[in-house]
Amino acid sequence: MSLALERLVAGTPIPFAGNRVTVVSPELAVRFQPGDHLLVEQVSGELLLIPVVDQQAAAVAIERAEAAFTALSSVPDQAISNFFNLFAQRLENPDCWALIEAANLADIERAKSRGRSTTRLLADEHMRRDTIAGLRAWRDASATRGKVISCVEHDGWKVEQVVSPLGIVAFVFEGRPNVFADAAGVVRTGNTAVLRIGSDALGTAQAIVTHALNPALSEAGLPVGAVSLVESVNHAAGWAMFADRRLSLAVARGSGHAVSQLGSIAQQAGTSGAWLIADKDADAKRFAAVVRNSLDRKVCNTLNVCLIQRDRASELVPLFLDALQLAGTARGQGCKLHIVEGSEQYLPAEWQTASVEVYRAEGYQTEALAEPLPEDQLGREWEWEETPEVSLNIVDDLDRAIALFNRYSPQFTASLISEDAAAHERFYNAVNAPFVGNGITRWVDGQYALNKPELGLSNWESGRLFARSAILSGDGVFTVRSRMTQADLSVKR
Repeated sequence: MSLALERLVAGTPIPFAGNRVTVVSPELAVRFQPGDHLLVEQVSGELLLIPVVDQQAAAVAIERAEAAFTALSSVPDQAISNFFNLFAQRLENPDCWALIEAANLADIERAKSRGRSTTRLLADEHMRRDTIAGLRAWRDASATRGKVISCVEHDGWKVEQVVSPLGIVAFVFEGRPNVFADAAGVVRTGNTAVLRIGSDALGTAQAIVTHALNPALSEAGLPVGAVSLVESVNHAAGWAMFADRRLSLAVARGSGHAVSQLGSIAQQAGTSGAWLIADKDADAKRFAAVVRNSLDRKVCNTLNVCLIQRDRASELVPLFLDALQLAGTARGQGCKLHIVEGSEQYLPAEWQTASVEVYRAEGYQTEALAEPLPEDQLGREWEWEETPEVSLNIVDDLDRAIALFNRYSPQFTASLISEDAAAHERFYNAVNAPFVGNGITRWVDGQYALNKPELGLSNWESGRLFARSAILSGDGVFTVRSRMTQADLSVKR
């Protein structure tokens, strides 16, 4: 059981980097307040204090970006192009630019009064033109989101490799107010951006957001959180942002100690198990076959959680239970069910009272056939030995199923059973997983799916793999997902 850190004691040793120790200083112990966060930078052992206000500022911006990323999955590419055009038009508008310019001049005066350099801070006409040109370049860039880059055909099923958005991209800049054209570029490929800008340029940044960025997002029909500004001038807000596990990519612009420190924090920030969702238009025969053929043995792509839409529960729950029992019988075993609290009413009475002999690593144990499971434990992976073991939850609709997957799963493998093509498209765009299909979950294997020896599989619980080059630009911030389409219900491993 974990407890919240309420205070620091001077002299307390804090281990880091596996076999090294740093010590809490008296000054740090005095500054720490309940609710604050403490990070240990794993290279130097430096203790970084994040006040609760800075933690909250970063969390608010990231939560907006997280919601916007989900919403962007249903936004057409033309609307994204329109956003860049509207953003550029607003910067061209003399009245709008006058408001930004006034904020910039105030930033410059404050920086000068503190003896700070203003070389990169000035939002002059040259910077304005470059920013507008950059935004229009993104407007005219080719849309690659959803592009199929390869397809492997098998007997009765196929696997497509598809260009997909990466997720939330975090940027830390210091004093350059034109960074919005750089950061906003990640929206071109369906990502969202969170920015923390140095105190010298915060007023200018806020003016750009208020008078140009947010109005352009709104008018184009994009969620406002698609590009979010962290409302804090403190370095601690940047630490909090880069330590957040919801980020897919963290970019620190600049050089020196601050940048290396942020990079180390980002690197500090899985389990597996597949999820199956039965939609209201699920074919009962397909659903039963997929459940049975996804439970042949316990590996990373074995079915771990099943979500069934409430309208179909009376028909599909018995099929699910039968398939689960068949999987156990095939191994000479029983089976084990974890039913999410509130869904017990859909189980037959005998399932709610029966016991089963479960083979664990230490031998057979007598356990309840079905045990209640809190919803927030849906992410738990059942490492069964011989007795098939899964979780079951009844949900109101597909949107709820997607939300549960994105929140609790290891973001690994998702399969949707539905006869509705539009539901499959919505599911693929919204579910946060690299491997998505309409059939068995056990297809996720490099040799089996792609006819290539597998070095390993990636889940996205701790971030995605992205397209890389010597120069990172907005249209290079994408990943590749695998989409499986199964036609033959007899396909199994």
